[in-house]
Amino acid sequence: MARPANGKTSDIAFDATIRAAAPFQNRRTEQRKRMAFAILPSDLQRKIRVKRMANLVLFLVDASWSMAVAERMNATKGAILSLLTDAYQRRDRVGLIVFQKDRATLVLPPTNSVQLAQRALMEIPVGGKTPLSAGLLMAYDVLQREKRLHPDVQPLLLVMTDGAGNVSVGTMAPQEESFRFAEAIADQHIRSVVVNMEHAAFDQGLAQQLADHLEAPCYSLGEIKAENLYHTVREEMNIAGTKR
Repeated sequence: MARPANGKTSDIAFDATIRAAAPFQNRRTEQRKRMAFAILPSDLQRKIRVKRMANLVLFLVDASWSMAVAERMNATKGAILSLLTDAYQRRDRVGLIVFQKDRATLVLPPTNSVQLAQRALMEIPVGGKTPLSAGLLMAYDVLQREKRLHPDVQPLLLVMTDGAGNVSVGTMAPQEESFRFAEAIADQHIRSVVVNMEHAAFDQGLAQQLADHLEAPCYSLGEIKAENLYHTVREEMNIAGTKR
């Protein structure tokens, strides 16, 4: 890509300059007596340097209950490893937070290392209550830190939960608190995606409500297979890139 140099002679795009001068060669008979191809200052084109945005996909996974937890974790691990394999030739990174019992845990700090991810993903704690707001708060903190350290980062938060938080980190009711933290994430213009882990027969709409507060799309349990999840994430990353 290039644009007119307007008197600036650094970082000239030679191919674009030649293309700009080519239509005028028949008119430049005097100049071409001294040179085979006449280029004037008005022809000069400068390169447009396009800085590629680095992607960061942060998975926030509900590991609090046994129903479908193995399927959820297998899909998450598969998607993470697929994304990291892609990221080998990019600057993309992937991280993983799980929440269960009374806390959230940063199982995999943002990395582009497949080896680190494989080790971190071997054993993930499961079971207990659902501290959704703790997970959202940790995700907010991790993404804010990453944006400070890497200002060019393009973050995507992928939340896998039924949306039914039942543990607070403060004095607010668990569900209200989780919605408040979700709104804080949305206020930072962080693109998010919610994967609803609840079975359709028992769905109370809480995952959709969480997605609404995150200003995010909400996918169903049917998207949970590793291959589908991987393609969903890549599509959302592409959408985020077009909106910057």
